[in-house]
Amino acid sequence: QVQLVESGGGLVQPGGSLRLSCTVSGSIFGIHAMGWYRQAPGKQRELVAHITSGGITNYADSVKGRFTISRDNVKNTVYLQMNDLKPEDTAVYYCRDNILNAWGQGTQVTVSS
Repeated sequence: QVQLVESGGGLVQPGGSLRLSCTVSGSIFGIHAMGWYRQAPGKQRELVAHITSGGITNYADSVKGRFTISRDNVKNTVYLQMNDLKPEDTAVYYCRDNILNAWGQGTQVTVSS
């Protein structure tokens, strides 16, 4: 049974940085495309960043140039480095195994002064 566990969220001031981690167990992580999504209060869940098994990435326009997705196939972990955070980045962030359609429990990111 696949499990995804996110960590690294928290409260940060505008302009600050956070790094989210998502560790996966129970699947052949290295061959699966992974994604980071977020859901703000009252809004639909949206794709933030995606990475293929080969390391090809793409990003939502709203985070291009500020966020970086990466993966470590030895540690079965996908990361989301978030820089220059803005209040509109406030949301619960989820990772997803895009092949198995499996989700983590989410981690809260709050950007506020």
